[in-house]
Amino acid sequence: MSPEAIHQQQRLAEPPETAPEPHPDLTAPTGDQDAGAAHRRRGARLLDAALAAVALAAGGVAVFQYVGAHGPRPADGGTPPWPIPADPLPGIRAAGLTHGPMGHAEHYHAHLSVFVDGDKVEVPADIGIVDEEMSPLHTHDDRGVIHVEPHTKGEVFTLGQLFKQWGVTLSASQIGSLKAGAGRTLTAEVNGVPVTGDPAAIVVKAHEQISLVYGKPDPSFKAPASFTFKPDE
Repeated sequence: MSPEAIHQQQRLAEPPETAPEPHPDLTAPTGDQDAGAAHRRRGARLLDAALAAVALAAGGVAVFQYVGAHGPRPADGGTPPWPIPADPLPGIRAAGLTHGPMGHAEHYHAHLSVFVDGDKVEVPADIGIVDEEMSPLHTHDDRGVIHVEPHTKGEVFTLGQLFKQWGVTLSASQIGSLKAGAGRTLTAEVNGVPVTGDPAAIVVKAHEQISLVYGKPDPSFKAPASFTFKPDE
């Protein structure tokens, strides 16, 4: 057999060449990697939703607190606690007062305590104050200290004027929306001495302790007869 024929038979006997197997692409996601990525994306979405819910809840609380403190309320003030009005000007005008720079003709203080069913009601700060200006009858903090700072010496101011600025009704039989009757009373004392008639007519005088007590009479309860003012009050 010729060498050419032998060579031809050898070529036919050899197995045919096959295409090389492709190398795996390590950057391409596998099925497990796809599942993991999807799981992470779902987790991120859940976390974002949770954070948004927390932010919304916090905002809701803030809105609720603001509305509770400054939202519309009955004309008589409603029930305590009694925050200052969102707009102090109508109350100042209703009290027959005006606001402006602090007066210097006189400067003295009295103290007011209010009790409802045995619980002390806060007398808030900034009654009668508009930004940097104020009426001659106002409060600066929540201790119940009433400041009297008029521009004219000898002016007379009443407790009713403070309550009008506060936006809380005060009469011989009512404080806020709380009315005397059905076993409940509204009483007033000045320096521990009972005052009859309309407590709104009580004249605010230096270093007096004024107490208003609403509820069922309790012989064991004693309103304060005095108050310890700061040295400069």
